[in-house]
Amino acid sequence: MKISTPLKALFSIGMAMSLTLSLSANAHRAWILPSSTSLSGEAPWVTFDAAVSNSLFVFEHVPLRMKGLMVQDPTGKLIEVVNAHTGKYRSTFDLNLVTEGTYKIGYASGGLRASWKDKEGKRKRWPGRGKEANEANFATEVPKDADSLKVSRGYRRLETYVTSGEPTNEVFKATNSGLELIPVTHPNDLFAGETAKFQFLFHGEPAAGAKLAIVKGDTRYRNDQNQLDVVTDAKGYVNITWPEAGMYLIEAEFEDDKAQAPATIRTGSYGATFSVLPE
Repeated sequence: MKISTPLKALFSIGMAMSLTLSLSANAHRAWILPSSTSLSGEAPWVTFDAAVSNSLFVFEHVPLRMKGLMVQDPTGKLIEVVNAHTGKYRSTFDLNLVTEGTYKIGYASGGLRASWKDKEGKRKRWPGRGKEANEANFATEVPKDADSLKVSRGYRRLETYVTSGEPTNEVFKATNSGLELIPVTHPNDLFAGETAKFQFLFHGEPAAGAKLAIVKGDTRYRNDQNQLDVVTDAKGYVNITWPEAGMYLIEAEFEDDKAQAPATIRTGSYGATFSVLPE
């Protein structure tokens, strides 16, 4: 599968990211799970699973579609994955780490969304479920005087990171669009009992007050989610102390009222899978 879409395609709304990330423990969670996150040797390989599920990192709901997947090598160049396949519950693909350093694998999308109530009081949404938004049609398809009309411009991002050899930081340069992670502690250098420091930006500015939910995998095998809830400070920074080793999903949400018309709010969501190693 060739991943060479122009950068403007980052913000096409595809099925892969049409499911909004949610901090609710009962919501479906979207994730990309690498077989390894830190590797050595000459041109190692990593296999990835990508899905949406109730139990974290368990294939039991729907796959993430391959459309819109983008991979950056340690120089920031877009590269290809191979052996891509979408099954009933998950998509899988392989990546050859030819260049030493850190790779970013993920999806990004954004656009207008609207909700309102019709004359019968039923909730209506634009675009409809499973459909892509065409902003040229917004004015004719969304009634301006609708009851409880809410228009937002949302940005969604779902990522994971893998490193061959020594960690690098080129892939973490801000794009200044949507909610982004700018690590102080490298995501492939995390250990149980230690504290990692990350910064979140929204459109290049500190995302103050962004809400994070941190959940360790294997939720199917425990009664309590053991979710950690933290909030970024005034400069968008957050400190996370990892309670134990394992694979974790971080989900973050941010909202402000600085949207351009016809939207009245801007929203950003971010999700990423991290490996935390034993002490």
